[in-house]
Amino acid sequence: MAYFDHNATTPLSRAARAAWIEASEDAWQNPSGPYRAGARVRNRLEAGRERLGDFLACPGESLVFTSGATEGNNALFAWLARRAGPEDRVLLSAVEHPSVREAAMRWFPGRTEFIPVDRDGAVDPEAVRRELRRKRPGLVSVMAANNETGVVQPFETLAALCREAGVWFHCDAAQWIGKMPAARLEGCDFVTGSAHKFGGPKGVGFLRVPVSADDFQGQVGGEQEHRRRAGTENYPAIAAMVAALEEREVAGFADVDERIARRAAFESRLAEAVPGVRIAGTGKERLWNTVSIIVPRHRNHRWVMKLDREGFAVSTGSACSSGDEAPSPVLAAMGYGVEEARRAVRVSAGTETGEADWSGLGEAFARVWRTWEDRGTDSSLTEVVSI
Repeated sequence: MAYFDHNATTPLSRAARAAWIEASEDAWQNPSGPYRAGARVRNRLEAGRERLGDFLACPGESLVFTSGATEGNNALFAWLARRAGPEDRVLLSAVEHPSVREAAMRWFPGRTEFIPVDRDGAVDPEAVRRELRRKRPGLVSVMAANNETGVVQPFETLAALCREAGVWFHCDAAQWIGKMPAARLEGCDFVTGSAHKFGGPKGVGFLRVPVSADDFQGQVGGEQEHRRRAGTENYPAIAAMVAALEEREVAGFADVDERIARRAAFESRLAEAVPGVRIAGTGKERLWNTVSIIVPRHRNHRWVMKLDREGFAVSTGSACSSGDEAPSPVLAAMGYGVEEARRAVRVSAGTETGEADWSGLGEAFARVWRTWEDRGTDSSLTEVVSI
């Protein structure tokens, strides 16, 4: 099976697996333990924190280990709400991940406002500048790159605008980290990430907290994570996360142009094989691994099932809403209609995805389309979906 759903989750890298096994065997003790073994684990934990900070171009002490980006996003908005005034509002892009959007609306009901995006799914920095001048928000949150379309947001420019206005800027970087240099996130105040998006294990991630948020506290209980997040740290998972990111960062990103060329060749083959197909976000920079395809006919679930039988694992969009029959809020914000959104298929490659994989996927799309066209399938029959 050729796997093209890396934006949902990635396989555990060899480096991460080795680090996890080694730590599970030799550093499984409680980092808060008062004995020497506990102190050794604590030292290794803090060394991992500093190493992660090296990649993110921030002090290690600003990083809080979490169970993933979803926890980090929820903790951020819950903490912000506790210290906010009754009129304080937050600004989000209209294409944020559900863990940002839902957390904001829960903790800031009626005070969560959305920044529109253009047809390609990107935020206009001038729109943010106008909002900052109109009424200063408590926080602006815009992701680094979209999980469904791969569209890269102008997060560096937005972070600078917020810094000038004295407003905190949060960036959900779950899709960016491991695919592009993490150091580019340096100007963001708050950053969230998940290890399983870049070859690490599930259930571990981080939240970067700026020095100016010295009273930040997520879940309460013990004094772990410098009282910012209670609960015994999962050091083996943290070690695996750091090893996975180190593997990506040390390998470098010099081959990004080559990866983009592979994606472009796939898109050309797709356009040739499936007349009327469209790709969302082509007018903006996108992550090298992501293609959001609007097929001309048949519901996306049917395409996913057919491609699965062809030996290719693809997705209908965000894994966090794949069980929901409602159309994608991301595509809706980009101006796509309900029926168009229900024909969206997401393809997301990984670092190990080669030219043959991309080529094979293009041919699989062509075969599936030819099968339907040769049979003369009535498109009205595609409304019934069975999984």
